[in-house]
Amino acid sequence: MAIRKIEHVGVIVRSLETSIPFYENVIGLKHLETLTHTNGVIRLAFLAFPGASETEVELIEGYTGEVGREGRVHHLAFTVDDIEKEYARAQGLALAGLDGEITTLPNGSRYFFFEGPDGESIEFFQTTRGGNR
Repeated sequence: MAIRKIEHVGVIVRSLETSIPFYENVIGLKHLETLTHTNGVIRLAFLAFPGASETEVELIEGYTGEVGREGRVHHLAFTVDDIEKEYARAQGLALAGLDGEITTLPNGSRYFFFEGPDGESIEFFQTTRGGNR
C-alpha cells in the first residue's frame, strides 16, 4: 500500500493568535508556518514537534463550512513519557476541562483530557503498548 503516515490533523480554531501559543506552550509543538488559503479568507498554521515533523497539526482560522457534513475529530492525543508529571503541569496551568484524575485502562495505559482554546478535546496518553512510541 502507498499510504505511509498521517500527514496532519486539522483543527478549526477562532484565532491563530490564541491557538498557536497554546499549542506551543502547553503541547510543546513548534510553529512552522502560517499561510493564507487561495480563497483569501482562511488562514492556516502548521505546527510539529521540534526535530520530528513527520506529523503536523494544522490550525484552521476562518472556516465557515458545515463541519458536521465533513466529519469531526473527537480528540487529539499526544504521547507523553510521564503522565503524572504532565497531569501536575496541566493542573498548574489551570487548563479548561481538565479531567479530575488520570484514567488507567485495563492494559495499564493511562490518560487524561483537557480542552484547547476553542473547546477542542486534547488527550495526553502514556501507553504500555511496546513502550512509549
